Amino acid sequence: MVDSRANGIVLIWLSFVVALILQAAPWPGQLEAFRPSWVMLVAFYWVLALPHRVNVGTALILGLIWDLLLGSTLGIRGLTMSVLCYIVALNFQVMRNLSLWQQAMIVALLSLAGKLVEFWAEYLVVEIEFDPTRLWAVLLNFLLWPWLFLFLRRIRRKFSIR
Repeated sequence: MVDSRANGIVLIWLSFVVALILQAAPWPGQLEAFRPSWVMLVAFYWVLALPHRVNVGTALILGLIWDLLLGSTLGIRGLTMSVLCYIVALNFQVMRNLSLWQQAMIVALLSLAGKLVEFWAEYLVVEIEFDPTRLWAVLLNFLLWPWLFLFLRRIRRKFSIR
């Protein structure tokens, strides 16, 4: 019993490490605006699937690691991830009962809100200008959500992560 629980935690954090690596992987300059928020998508899945295991605290830690990885102002993505994962955790029962495309639309709206919160928080700390091309990532998050959801659900069921 303890061994399967430990394996589940390891696999969850392994998925977060893979998401962080994908987030940090370089993209060509003209495609940079289309970079999906891998960390946020994976965190959303685990909050939906296992809200008793992955929650706001996990999101805060992931956001801080994400800030360190990108070299940005520490705490901005931690704040964003915490707020967004709180919203998902608060409504996880409703979101579980929606179709994948309806979930994808909610994820896109949350992703858009996350981009705006990141900009707002960064603007308060450093004088930056809003770049609307960065919002193209929201579309890619919308398209990736069903595939990522099905992939992570398959992993969760195969390894009996509870």
